[in-house]
Amino acid sequence: MRTPVVDYREFRLKKLNDPQFSHLKLLFGWVVYFVFFFLTENFIPAEVCHPVHMFLDDWIPFCEWFLIPYVFWYGLIVFSLVWFARYNIDGFKRLQGYIMITQFLAMLCYILYPTRQDLRPAEFVNENFLTDCVALLYSVDTNTGVCPSLHVAYSIGIFSVWSKEKTVHWSYKAFVLFAVIMICLSTMFMKQHSAVDFFAAIPVCLIAEAIIYRDRYWKKGKGAI
Repeated sequence: MRTPVVDYREFRLKKLNDPQFSHLKLLFGWVVYFVFFFLTENFIPAEVCHPVHMFLDDWIPFCEWFLIPYVFWYGLIVFSLVWFARYNIDGFKRLQGYIMITQFLAMLCYILYPTRQDLRPAEFVNENFLTDCVALLYSVDTNTGVCPSLHVAYSIGIFSVWSKEKTVHWSYKAFVLFAVIMICLSTMFMKQHSAVDFFAAIPVCLIAEAIIYRDRYWKKGKGAI
């Protein structure tokens, strides 16, 4: 069994500044994000948001089965952060940094250019447990603040960090890749996002990638000269 690099049983809030636990302060980035999420969701009315749409949206049908990978995203975030916090502190810092950068850039977009999507079905053709859950999701998550998609941005970031983890078997990385692909597709098949939101998340991820892994890419670049 792998041995954790930090024994969190010794953690107390008063030890947050200790070198072995100081990386946990990065988690406060989530507090800032949720504050801005609440503000953008409740104080930017849908009427002032710009609708996003492209031709691919008309080709992609609604499918309630994609609720499964859509919700799996939450577990993947928590599991990834916990795993890296236990076994690779540098990976934890890079992943949480990646998330914070994409959060900041996305929130900046939501405020400066508020967007919405009008793709949600008016009614479900096949009513079942999954569509009931989708209806619940629709009721608590508005169709505003959508471009770029953080579901997509976080997922790409998660795979980026996992793909560079040398201690993990390739089969697990393949599973994470598959999960990320399904999660990205789920945002469109669930009609939570337009395909525009997916493509808009890619440059956001490239910026985060360049910042978080600038040391690695810079070293590779110098080695090639």
